[in-house]
Amino acid sequence: MRCALSVWERSSTVRVVPSARPRKLAKVPFVELADGRLQGVVSSGSDIGRVYVSSVEAGTYAFSCSTNNNRPCGGARGTFCNHIRALIGEAVLQYGAERVARYLKVDVPGEQADTQGLTSAMTSTRPAQGDRSAAAQVFSRFLRHLAYLEFTPTTAPMPEMHWFPTTGAVA
Repeated sequence: MRCALSVWERSSTVRVVPSARPRKLAKVPFVELADGRLQGVVSSGSDIGRVYVSSVEAGTYAFSCSTNNNRPCGGARGTFCNHIRALIGEAVLQYGAERVARYLKVDVPGEQADTQGLTSAMTSTRPAQGDRSAAAQVFSRFLRHLAYLEFTPTTAPMPEMHWFPTTGAVA
């Protein structure tokens, strides 16, 4: 017998939104719209062992880019660096241009709602460089996501995710 989910169970489950388009994870392995920012981890173009934590704040477009050990990006001086541009491009692939524009509060005409249009609209406001204080949290979430790749695929419950309610659980 299947029991109906309570209101709390229906509202507390995480809804996974499928990607707008498939994306390759080599350059930008982690991208998210969270904490009032577009933020993520971007691989270095010159050093395989280095990654950058990049972010753009919603509304102000204040940007930040630093290495995983909190050294500032050399390219993010006064404008978006290539890491931030790559992050915006992957966010558009992951979430769709309209959703990214809405989240970041970017006003772009419909025909310009793409990576180039979003980037141009934000850089034209001459955004300030933001602080790098959130980089550690973003990188920590990225590492936690990577840890799941080490698990053997299974359909059994995972103890560390026990707080997610099961969907359609049998009583």
